[in-house]
Amino acid sequence: MKLSKLTKAMMMMTGAAALVMIAAGAAVLRSPAAIPFALGVVVMSAVNVFKIYLLERTVNAATDIENIDAGKNYMRLQYLLRYFITGVVLLVFGLLYWQELIPEASAWGAVFGIFTMQISIMIVRHLKFDDDNNDNDIDENKNDEL
Repeated sequence: MKLSKLTKAMMMMTGAAALVMIAAGAAVLRSPAAIPFALGVVVMSAVNVFKIYLLERTVNAATDIENIDAGKNYMRLQYLLRYFITGVVLLVFGLLYWQELIPEASAWGAVFGIFTMQISIMIVRHLKFDDDNNDNDIDENKNDEL
């Protein structure tokens, strides 16, 4: 499956956001606790990259469905699946921390890693990677006339 320009940009920005969080965690923690924190961020960021891939697949599949209601139901089911995946990963980190198999920093790293996807979306929207045909320029001109 060929990935769109937007999907590739979101995946790259998710990785960049993870690197920034890891660097910030290392600067704040300044101890060996930064390593488990980085591990949590990396694992959750990898999950976010997988969720971006699933989102691309979902949109492509839903646009091929001719029945609108079936397409909507498919999108809703995939939406719930992506959140279920996030919940399972967080639950695993929480249980591992509760059983004292991983340090607290690793669980917090996973929590912070959740936000890499949202940060990547904001960056991609700000840098206008999603504008393939410059529709926003037309909308801006309409707003200027009003």
